[in-house]
Amino acid sequence: MKIEAFFDPATYTISYVVYDEAGKVGVVIDPVMDFDPKSGRVSDRSARKLAAFIDAQGLTIPYVLETHCHADHLTSAPWLKARYGSKTVIGAGIPTVQKTFKTVFDLESDFPTDGSQWDVLIEDGGKLHVGALTIEAIPSGGHTPASVSYLIGDAVFVGDSLFQPDQGTARCDFPGGSAAELYDSVQRLYALPDSTRVFTLHDYQPGGRQLRFVSTIGEQKAKNVHLDARTTKEEFVALRRRLEDGKEMPNLLLQSVQVNLRAGELPPPAANGIAYLKIPLNVL
Repeated sequence: MKIEAFFDPATYTISYVVYDEAGKVGVVIDPVMDFDPKSGRVSDRSARKLAAFIDAQGLTIPYVLETHCHADHLTSAPWLKARYGSKTVIGAGIPTVQKTFKTVFDLESDFPTDGSQWDVLIEDGGKLHVGALTIEAIPSGGHTPASVSYLIGDAVFVGDSLFQPDQGTARCDFPGGSAAELYDSVQRLYALPDSTRVFTLHDYQPGGRQLRFVSTIGEQKAKNVHLDARTTKEEFVALRRRLEDGKEMPNLLLQSVQVNLRAGELPPPAANGIAYLKIPLNVL
């Protein structure tokens, strides 16, 4: 198994291409579609970087995996699906997220909230087989109800559930979030072998340190500043409550969620042919 990481400095996001080199087949995890909030322009610059690597390696990409409905960047899953014929995958809890935010954004009345925008809604323990790779879904709710981690060999891709040990864990104050649920989700990850590599979706480079996106379960259990092996659920819930009291929302939450709810497709255009994003006032 080979893993190639791609860092987007605008959103501090790390996307991954995980592939079977011998079989020339792989998956993409959490790809970014670029969005400029000042101009409202969407571009495929980051997606093309992924594609250049995929094409150079001669890979087929049967699946594009999302760890959750992101609140800080738009996904380029539809672009990759169109280019490679990939199926899009997300956790089976996504309908809960769609139902919640359909109301927040007053989406069109016929907007489906059954997750049908994705090709695969993966259940707890669900597996995908890609060449010599087996991908197993581990539900990781708490940050969002649809959060899922993907275990591939000796590596687990955890989305926002865990950051690097010096940054702790995901926030839990979005609609549908739960610190108690995230605690339980992390305990399930901590039950993996200590040598399991942990690949995170973001790195905010605290103190200006160099980019890091991989640790191990053992390191997380020993050093995670929010939730190590000794932390109780009560302590963690209280900590998250303190950390999230008055915490600002992510810069692109309102823009990214209403696109990512559609598996990355833009909203349908208005009568003038232009697609619009909504900004709900005094809601979040």
